[in-house]
Amino acid sequence: MNILGISCFYHDSAGALVVDGRLVTACSEERFSRKKHDSGFPVHAVNFCLKQAGIRIDQIDRVVFYDKPLTKFDRIVTGYMATPFRSYRPFLYALPSWLGKKLFTEHVIHKELGYEGNVMFLPHHLSHASGTFFSSPFDESAILTIDGVGEWANASYGIGRNNTIELLSEMHYPHSVGLLYSAFTYYLGFQVNSSEYKVMGLAPYGTPRFAKQIEEHVVTIHDDGSIHLNLDYFSFHHGLTMTSKNMERLFEKPRRVPDASIDSFHYYIASSIQYITEKIVLKMARHVREVTRMSRLCLSGGVALNCKANGLLLKAGIFDDIYVQPSSGDAGGAVGAALYAHYRLSGEHKRPQPFFGIGPVTNDQKIRSFLEHNRIPFIEADNRTNAESLAREIADGKIVGLFHGSAEFGPRALGFRSILADPRDSMMKEKINSAVKYREPFRPFAPAVLEECASDYFDCDRPSPYMLFNFTVHENKRNVIPAVTHIDHSSRIQTVNENDNPLFHLIISHFYKLTGVPVVLNTSFNLRGHPIVNSPKDAFATFASGGIDTILIGRYLLKKENISEEVLAQFRFKQKTD
Repeated sequence: MNILGISCFYHDSAGALVVDGRLVTACSEERFSRKKHDSGFPVHAVNFCLKQAGIRIDQIDRVVFYDKPLTKFDRIVTGYMATPFRSYRPFLYALPSWLGKKLFTEHVIHKELGYEGNVMFLPHHLSHASGTFFSSPFDESAILTIDGVGEWANASYGIGRNNTIELLSEMHYPHSVGLLYSAFTYYLGFQVNSSEYKVMGLAPYGTPRFAKQIEEHVVTIHDDGSIHLNLDYFSFHHGLTMTSKNMERLFEKPRRVPDASIDSFHYYIASSIQYITEKIVLKMARHVREVTRMSRLCLSGGVALNCKANGLLLKAGIFDDIYVQPSSGDAGGAVGAALYAHYRLSGEHKRPQPFFGIGPVTNDQKIRSFLEHNRIPFIEADNRTNAESLAREIADGKIVGLFHGSAEFGPRALGFRSILADPRDSMMKEKINSAVKYREPFRPFAPAVLEECASDYFDCDRPSPYMLFNFTVHENKRNVIPAVTHIDHSSRIQTVNENDNPLFHLIISHFYKLTGVPVVLNTSFNLRGHPIVNSPKDAFATFASGGIDTILIGRYLLKKENISEEVLAQFRFKQKTD
């Protein structure tokens, strides 16, 4: 049975293909369109999934959409009708997209894909719940989903057992943890549904000085983790912005203009909303444990990408074990939709679904053809030789790019489409932020560590292969790896083993032999405003446009010092600032 899952029309569109119960491939549309957080119909991603699996569209047994468009439209219209005079302009702004595509999603699927079969529509949070539970290693667990909003729900909890999921309760719009965090993202001058992670990175520079004010005026937090927003401080429910002027009056500061300077006030605001979010998540988790009596938890939804909150939840010991879907946002809804349909239609026993090896891959023949066609000099070698070369480059202070194997699915680069550097260099963070990624100086970088050495450097006693939890760097190691130690001594770590990524494991192992440190700095292979690279051309253009010294594309090693300025200039692109 071939099941195709689709998510689109809001942000982070994606396609996912499940064949006989196995997640064989998944990809976000942005990787092909080169439009970050692309919300359009994922025709390129779907076509990739079909091609990768060798399946024609007429061999698809069921297409499953991660959302219920009619229910969502009902929520939007109901919200606009509650404030008709204030909502008139945003309603007119939104109406064309609904009348053009969103209300007719089934027709769009048939037309864009040439698909003639049945289309199933799942509730948004059931897609999130399915994506995390059905990909987890657990036979049974509690499930908690938290995001901005789906149809009406913005959080839910329930129980997963074998091949079934039962959602027990939901929290409804407009009282949303995700929208609360996004509203403060907007107030801080960052892009909503895109830059929430910047708030998370900024938070440790301050203290939660305004947390009491937020609780007294903006949000009421109940014992079970449910919340009630004071809508006087927001405008997302009736306008085209997230916050009202009351938010500026409360803090006696105007909303920060994007790309304006950041000062201590912004640190305090970021720290305060992060503190509030962590408090809510912990209360939700305790309530879910009490109601479900389950010892393990599966977590998903956009808020589940908040690594700091996840780390605190893990350390709180509310659950014995926690699994977070690596692509917990809307893109991962495509996976959840496909897996849910498979188990509902087949009745088969649940099995874990690894998220490695399911993304786009470019074979060496195509890579070599690209390099030779563009007269780009390269050195060809086997994996062991290339790993040794890259490890030496990193140890010598060079910044390297790594493009090999199947791309990661989700927002984290895990050593397949990564930029790597020496974590021992205290200036490396500043260097990569300013000269490679062209991004804000406060943004931290993550460490990739050999799985068997993780506990030597971090308060981590478990694998963390997907960069979804923050751990504390041991005090005696903070001066050893300063480039990946955030200001609060935390790190969003990735543990690396030989099975998940043999080449990456080999690179870190050689770096360990050279330096005595089993850790490298790992960040996504892209520049600010661009999606992670998806082709040899993307990789070379990023290499040509930033301060990367060396890249490995497949089997081919490229050093900038060996490439003419004329060739580099042909591929260099203009810097984006979003």
